[in-house]
Amino acid sequence: MASKSRTSRSPDEIAEMATRGEDVSKFFTNEFTVVRPIRRVNVDLTQGMLRELDERAAKLNVSRQAAIKTLLRQALDQTAPGRQRRAG
Repeated sequence: MASKSRTSRSPDEIAEMATRGEDVSKFFTNEFTVVRPIRRVNVDLTQGMLRELDERAAKLNVSRQAAIKTLLRQALDQTAPGRQRRAG
């Protein structure tokens, strides 16, 4: 088995290194994105809209949920062009 590069370690391996007191700072970039809490919602769609949504998702090669999020983000951005885009 080929050896892993020094910066390519699993989270468990990094945790073990830290537990042993080794310096693991090279594995962290200090660049991160704040992830806001997710709220689940229910949306009722007509059969036709669902069919179109599934076709679009297949065309984009993404899940239905990813297609909904992508399309909704685009619609929100279009309706408020002067607003700075919000994360997530």
